[in-house]
Amino acid sequence: MIRTHQNAGVSLIEMLIGIVISSIIIGAMYTTYSVINQTYSRVTDVAGISKSGRDIVSMIMRDVRMAGFKYYYGYNAENEAKDEAERIPRIDYLQFIPGDTAAEESISHAPVVIYRNRLGDATRLSDIDPVVPGYDLIDEKINDVCCDQIHIVYGDFDANADVGSGEQFYTRYKISYFAHAMQKDNDKFYGVFRSKKYWKQAKDETEGRWVVNNCPPDNDCYSGQLVREYLSDMSFVAMDKFGRVVDADPKDPENIYDIRSVDMTLTFRSASKSGFFKNLREGATRQILSLGREATEFSGEDAAFKRDPIFLTVHTRNLGGIGMTN
Repeated sequence: MIRTHQNAGVSLIEMLIGIVISSIIIGAMYTTYSVINQTYSRVTDVAGISKSGRDIVSMIMRDVRMAGFKYYYGYNAENEAKDEAERIPRIDYLQFIPGDTAAEESISHAPVVIYRNRLGDATRLSDIDPVVPGYDLIDEKINDVCCDQIHIVYGDFDANADVGSGEQFYTRYKISYFAHAMQKDNDKFYGVFRSKKYWKQAKDETEGRWVVNNCPPDNDCYSGQLVREYLSDMSFVAMDKFGRVVDADPKDPENIYDIRSVDMTLTFRSASKSGFFKNLREGATRQILSLGREATEFSGEDAAFKRDPIFLTVHTRNLGGIGMTN
């Protein structure tokens, strides 16, 4: 029997056509992937700005609302029956320093203090600097205008203090928010830092001092911790009940107790400038607005970053004409 075999094959032209079609498909898939990846990166970056901004605003709101708070133990029959040495004082006995001299600014107990256009912590204790793993702190001003500081003082009560031992029943804290220039991979920006100090003054002492150690509970204070990076500007403006601006300077404590609210704006930028403003004309500029100062312009490569401002008004619940006097 004779069998006839017919072997079918692929010609060179067919192979070339297949390669061309495959290349087109792969190219289209890569282009689609690149577009989706860039869009995802931009959306993630913007979402990160928004989320971090909300988080830090919530922190500042909570602290500002505590400004000027004083704890009163009040009358308690069981407490009054104790010997005077073992009795918890009815009211806060801590020393009050309004800060009406330049030397006392750093130890002021004024409930809200705002320093305009000043980097770093004006009331930070000496020989202690913020530690920021993964970043380099640099001593320079990146923008022409930035940033404000705010210092908030409020009182509390240490329920764990040992009665009769002379320990500190009443406590007082100073919370500070300030900016410091930072650098990462040759990218320069500001970071928002938060510090917490404690007024150390036992019941039998007549003078005290701000410290960042031995806080109740222990290790609860610190000189500066990074809260959020990639800050472009941060501004605070204190207002009275009539909507007038109050100069929140510790040298003028009478006006400080007229503060009823604090307006603030924080502007953060994206970590990357890729894909946000591709078609910027040469020489084009972008602006950000802050409270109480002129608009800040960004040009060149800086104009390509995405910047997102947050404006907010926080009411001071514990202020309104009554100071923290003893």
